[in-house]
Amino acid sequence: MLKSRLLHPEILNALASAGHGSKVVIADSNYPFATHSGQNAHVVFLNLAPGLVTATQALEVLAESIPIEAAEVMVPNDGPEPPIFQEFRQVLGTEIGLTAHDRFGFYDVAKSDDVCLMIATGEQRIYANIILTIGVVMPS
Repeated sequence: MLKSRLLHPEILNALASAGHGSKVVIADSNYPFATHSGQNAHVVFLNLAPGLVTATQALEVLAESIPIEAAEVMVPNDGPEPPIFQEFRQVLGTEIGLTAHDRFGFYDVAKSDDVCLMIATGEQRIYANIILTIGVVMPS
C-alpha cells in the first residue's frame, strides 16, 4: 500500500513511464476525449458523477506527486477569465504561470505526441481544462 495521496494505479503507471517534458491533461466533463486525445495518451476516467472528481481535486493530488514546470489553459474567445483559473493558480503557486490557448489551440496541444496522460474529471465548470508539463526531479 502506498502512503501518498495518489493511489490510482493507471495514473501511477502513466506517470512512471513519463519524463521531463511529458504532458498531462486534466479536463472537465465537456471535453471531447474520443476525438481530442493524442495517440500516446493514456485516458483515465475519474468522472464518477457530476462534480466528482473535480479538476481542482485532480490538480491538487498531481501537484503533490510530480514536478510541474508549466501549465496551459483553455480560454474563452471573449468575456472574463474563468474563475477556476484562480484555483489553478492557488494550487500551482506563484512560480508557474498559466499559458492561454483558445479552444482549438488547446486541442492541438492536447492531441500532441507529448501528452502521456489525460484525466477525465466530473468537473462541471466550463473551461476547467489544464495541461501540465512535467518538470525535472533534481538529485538530492
